[in-house]
Amino acid sequence: MRKQQPVSDPFALMMNPQSVLAAIERSERLACLQSRICRPLDRPQLARQGSELDEFDCAIDSQPEAGEV
Repeated sequence: MRKQQPVSDPFALMMNPQSVLAAIERSERLACLQSRICRPLDRPQLARQGSELDEFDCAIDSQPEAGEV
């Protein structure tokens, strides 16, 4: 396994992002990592029913805006 060379100027990486992506794709160390995709926000939320906060939100939303007539 070859040693990775440290980057002397990390800001130089921002000037050539394609070379960074190519290095990531060639990396053996990154290829060995296990990955999984976690999307906790994709789960459907349970609907709340009849809470005071929901009633207040509906009342505020039904009022006209300050500039509207």
